[in-house]
Amino acid sequence: MTRQANTEVLDRLHALMHGLRRHLQDAVRLEGEGLGPMEIRCLSYFMHHDGATQSDLVQHAARDKAQIARIVKGLHERGLLQSRPDPDDGRSQRVSVTAEGQALQRKMQQHRVRFEKTMTAGLGASERATLLALLDRLQDNVAEDA
Repeated sequence: MTRQANTEVLDRLHALMHGLRRHLQDAVRLEGEGLGPMEIRCLSYFMHHDGATQSDLVQHAARDKAQIARIVKGLHERGLLQSRPDPDDGRSQRVSVTAEGQALQRKMQQHRVRFEKTMTAGLGASERATLLALLDRLQDNVAEDA
């Protein structure tokens, strides 16, 4: 069976993403304290965007507003997120991750780091730099189409 040359890059990227998704799902199952993948992604978003709003996450994740509201509410109830009123807009809440949420997020980040080390094992510094530059170009190409 021959592979079509015009999808070779896409096929390999898909296989890598599938491997990453599987690895992270295993990590969530082991250490995610009963959270689902979307809850972990939500927690990660607020970890990296402290003080963002639910609306910011809706726009970033391109998900349904009601779905995000349910996830954020559940993370609040579990003590992983906290909110404070937006000083500029009383209708809006600024969300941040609690210390407990940060600890969980650090555990999940350790799994990502381990997977990346496994995936890039054997690459020298210049190969890694080339890979990152090529991935940036691919991402730029896709961003131009969007």
